[in-house]
Amino acid sequence: MRILFVLALLLMVPLSAPKASAQSLEDVVQVDLRPGWRLPDGTHIAALQITLAPGWKTYWRSPGDAGIPPLFDWQTGAATNLRDVHVHFPAPDIFWQSGMRAVGYEDGVVFPLRVALRDSGRDAALRGAIEIGVCKDVCIPFTARVSMALPAGKTQPDPQIAAALASEPLRADDLGIGPARCRVAPMDGGMRLWAELRMPQPGGAVETVIETSDPRVWVADPKTGWDNGKLVAETRLRHRSGGPFVVDRSGVRITILRPGEAVDVVGCTG
Repeated sequence: MRILFVLALLLMVPLSAPKASAQSLEDVVQVDLRPGWRLPDGTHIAALQITLAPGWKTYWRSPGDAGIPPLFDWQTGAATNLRDVHVHFPAPDIFWQSGMRAVGYEDGVVFPLRVALRDSGRDAALRGAIEIGVCKDVCIPFTARVSMALPAGKTQPDPQIAAALASEPLRADDLGIGPARCRVAPMDGGMRLWAELRMPQPGGAVETVIETSDPRVWVADPKTGWDNGKLVAETRLRHRSGGPFVVDRSGVRITILRPGEAVDVVGCTG
């Protein structure tokens, strides 16, 4: 279902010299909802599908210094028979823009939605607004409103949504990777965090993304390497307020991106 675009262009931020000919935003990004299917437990699986023109990119939940994080506002009060919506993020890629690292998806992405219902036996209606950044030679913040019916009788899985769910980062426990160890120390204007964990060293480059449970904490792109069989990542943390803050180690999430695989490690010990 094609979604009506309610805001075409807010701001254009050059990443490099723009090309002489500009594309219209309708040629760059298309947003659709996929109605998905109802699970036996009453949960409904749907998806938000973003299709981009060739060469354009959008971003993961933690987009890196060069990216714009996606925001989702699921208006459960205005929707029908909805209790909660959880967004799943397929494993991202790393790419570079004007020398800065970005984490996201090229040419498009399907974000699966796990929808909890008030009455699992009834139809539902999903409504909301999304804000994403799309980038090529320029970065464009883009907003769209979305809505779709979620029929209770639709039980056949959608292969595209199923594939997106299967491409989420693996859990560390599933691969036998132990917990990470974290060390935190104060620095000027914030905190410095070191994380290390033992895991098999693959061929090829390895990148990490570090997040905290507090969305007000900015996390710099980590420096990642190997030391005596341990993966080591170092980053800087700052609070948006500029004031002091506490790092909850149980809420630290380290996503390891290595060739052909992504792994999530949630929580770390001292």
